[in-house]
Amino acid sequence: MRSPITGRRSRLLTAVAGGLALLTLTAACSGGSSSGAGAGGTTKTVDMAAELKKPATIEFWSWVDGIQSEVALFEKKYPNIKVKVVNAGQPTAEYPKLRTALKAGSGAPDVVQLEAHEVSSFTITKSLLDLAPYGANTIKSKFQPWVWGQVAQGSSVYAIPQDTGPMGMLYRKDIFDKHHIKVPTTWAEFQTAADKLHKADPAAYLTNMSPSNGAVFSGLLWQAGSRPFKTNSATSFNVNIADAPAKKVSDYWSGLVKSGTVSTDADFTDQWYRGLAGGKYATWLTAAWGPMFLQGTAKGTSGKWRVAPLPQWSAGESVSGNTGGSTSAVVRSSKYPAAAAAFAEFLNSDPTSAKMLASKQSLFPATTALLDDKTFLDQSLPFFGGQKVNQVFSDISKTVKTDFTWSPVQDYVFSDFNDTVGKAMTSKADLTTALTQWQDSVTTYAKQQGFTVGGS
Repeated sequence: MRSPITGRRSRLLTAVAGGLALLTLTAACSGGSSSGAGAGGTTKTVDMAAELKKPATIEFWSWVDGIQSEVALFEKKYPNIKVKVVNAGQPTAEYPKLRTALKAGSGAPDVVQLEAHEVSSFTITKSLLDLAPYGANTIKSKFQPWVWGQVAQGSSVYAIPQDTGPMGMLYRKDIFDKHHIKVPTTWAEFQTAADKLHKADPAAYLTNMSPSNGAVFSGLLWQAGSRPFKTNSATSFNVNIADAPAKKVSDYWSGLVKSGTVSTDADFTDQWYRGLAGGKYATWLTAAWGPMFLQGTAKGTSGKWRVAPLPQWSAGESVSGNTGGSTSAVVRSSKYPAAAAAFAEFLNSDPTSAKMLASKQSLFPATTALLDDKTFLDQSLPFFGGQKVNQVFSDISKTVKTDFTWSPVQDYVFSDFNDTVGKAMTSKADLTTALTQWQDSVTTYAKQQGFTVGGS
């Protein structure tokens, strides 16, 4: 699974400062092949068979433990290519190192693991190689449309999906049973259940809405149909964080927060861990990596949890959003772009490698083959009462809407969430007012970075 800690956005604004300035720097420093489309290259197709016979040593930055096993599969298939794996730390550590290397014009890896929502911020600075001339579009059909949409822009492909985070609801069956609460299938039912539980037990809350996790809130916006960003060009994008679907979400959670029927503890803190283990929260709205994480942090609750889809805005719908997931991208300055592209594609689409990522590292699959794999789907987890959790999340993955995109200043977007919407949660203020503040702040920041910013 992708570490949930990486979903938190507490980075300093300097992590993205000068984003547009890098546009020129990285283009000037790029020493990569001119065969790549975009970023000043051509659309010429690369003869991969010939290129992969040439000796090459590439460097791969990844925070996934044990990924050397998958690397060995690639090296066996392509004996002329050696891959040096470097753990540059979790995203909060890796990204500053990568940006520093890009700015300096040296020290960057050939292939780098990026969270899906970060691909656009590195694409906008022309730091990533377009993988289309290297055959990336030939594996497009191996991924669901919404997953591929996170890494592609038109016919260009700037990363290969590695894992995903379709959102569902983990819930305490024992608490639901004790208080005769039905599993909510709509957000209206969820609100009713929240009121009922907290009235029966003032120390218990149906869920916790973290004021420090803009990624989860964005996933809920995604589900509701909000489309906060639209890229127009390398220097222009639209900001519509406070669109109508987003206001529907903020109005809803504003009511729950103000009533006190949901808690607002910062997640991935000692208090939050105690709440998960002690029954303070009866549900956790999280991604497909959540079940494996929960098993390791709330061992004393084994057998008490179950998994269900997110509640829906309209009865009978089946729609979800995504939070988390990562990719493999090729840095444009790579001296061996064909070898690096082949590695990124193989690592995440080769059936054996992809299966190892799911089984050995517990990454939730990005490939359709694994999402339909009977062995993967039929795994029963005792922690969840023997439920086939992978089957539930595989079904959820197929309901994620396809047209959600991220901004080129996503680090700032998540950081500013804490100071606007998150702050309003903590003080039980109006979240919709804070939503507009969030939009205004992001718009101002983007303009300061040199972007042209429009509305819908």
